[in-house]
This record gives sequence, structure tokens and C-alpha cells, in this order.
Amino acid sequence: MRRLLGAASLAILTAIMALLAALPAGAQQNVRVPVEQAGRTVQLAAQLFRPANASTPVAAVAIFHGCGGPGQNTARMAGLLASWGYAALVVDSFSARGLKDVCGRHWPTQADAEARAHDIDAALGWLARQPGIDPKRLAYMGYSYGGGVAMLRALSGQASASPSAAPAAPPARAVVLVYPDCALADSLESPLTVRQPTLFAMGALDDWTPVPRCQAVIDRVARGKDLVETKIYDGAHHSFDALGLPVRYLDGVGNRSKPGGCCGAHYGAHEPAWKQFVTDVRAFLAKHLAP
Repeated sequence: MRRLLGAASLAILTAIMALLAALPAGAQQNVRVPVEQAGRTVQLAAQLFRPANASTPVAAVAIFHGCGGPGQNTARMAGLLASWGYAALVVDSFSARGLKDVCGRHWPTQADAEARAHDIDAALGWLARQPGIDPKRLAYMGYSYGGGVAMLRALSGQASASPSAAPAAPPARAVVLVYPDCALADSLESPLTVRQPTLFAMGALDDWTPVPRCQAVIDRVARGKDLVETKIYDGAHHSFDALGLPVRYLDGVGNRSKPGGCCGAHYGAHEPAWKQFVTDVRAFLAKHLAP
């Protein structure tokens, strides 16, 4: 794969590695986020990134991965968030549950996605209790399958049903949905309500989580549609932020946007889309997480 990387890709990746390496010791911390599940507590692995030299409590963003688990894209975004002055919590929803990659044979069901919404509530609650984090300035973002789960959570308008022993999750000030699995919203009853600023960021050529499926969800929003922002990146497929990965077709992956939920989709990087996406996310969060 490395031989396929162009000079521009290598330059961008080198800059990102330098950014992450420049974070001071202790700025990245391995932590555990407890979530209640079926009468027991599951300790989710997570990584907390903190901005350097913060003198006052900072806003924080919880990040949720796609069907392949945490990856370079989530770590990269966490590093960028820290460089912008935010805390970032990358949550691993899989390893504590014995999962690694559910893109193919173990493609998650609707019930799996709805159950995973508890992870969002748990992460927000955990962040709100941490020193140096402003509990009134929280956001979350999800990628692909994680974006679909985040969408379900955002459209629910309230914390997902959870055991009474679990503390209530604080409200989020903003939500970012990155090429989200919008087909998961088919089970939601209309009309839909959006209660916090929500950004949909999608690739125009995405055939795994296609724009029309997300637009259909947005069209069902009857209350709060003015809180929805949509960014569609021309020339971009699914995982346009997977820097250095050429676009390819995966014939074995589950695809909720195809009849029967199977199979196949394109994915791969599109650097112009990624650069614009970074600009858009930074502006969106600056607007909605300001003190």
C-alpha cells in the first residue's frame, strides 16, 4: 500500500504524525468507560486526548468508530481536536465485547445499533465527570456505522433507555455524523425531531451510506430542521478521510442500502474532501461549543 501513496498523501500523513507526536506526555491517556448492558457493567476501552496548556475547563468531543473498529481516522481526528483546544475521547465499542471487525459476516443488526447508543450516553456522562472538562460543552461524532448509531441517538432527543442505576447523560451541544449509516433511521417513526446542531458530512459518490438515504432522513425532520447542516463532498466515496488508501471495491461487506442488506461498496481516500471536511468540522464546533 505504501508504494501507492502519492507525494501529497505522504506529506499530509507526515504532518499528522508530527502533530500527534508533538502532543505532550500525558496528553493521551488510556481509560475505561463503564456502560450498563444486560444487567452487567461493560468497561469500554477508550483513549482520552487533552489539549496542551489548558488553563480553564475545555469542551470535549466523544468519537465513535465504524464497523472496522477504531482506526487511524479516529485517532487523527482526536489529535486535531486536541490541537484546536478540545478534549477528545475515542471510544472502542468492540474490544470489551469480543468484537474486532463487523463489516462483513457479522454485519451489525438494527438491534445492535440501538443497543450501542448506550455507549454514547456513557461516554458523555464519563466526560462530564472528568476534571478540566466543561460538562456544559460536550459533543459527539460518529463514523459510518458509528455515525448511524450517533444519528439514532441525536434523533431520539433524549438519552437512550438505560438501567435506572446508570446516571443520566448530559445533553450534547453538537453532533457530527461522518458518512453515517442513515438506513438505520428506517425504523424510527416520523416525524423526526432534531434538538441540537447536527452536521451531516458525506461523499457524493458514496455507495455504502449514500447521500439520498441521509437526505430522506433529513426530509423526515419536522422539528429542528434549521439545526441540520449538510456538507456533500464532490468526487468522494465512503471513508474519504482514509488518507493514503486508494478507492477500491469491497464485495463482501454488508450494505444496508442494498436490497436485503448485502453486499459490496466502494471506499477510499479523497484528499480534497478530507481537507474541506476538517475545515467544516472545525468551524462547526467553534460555532456551537464556544463558551
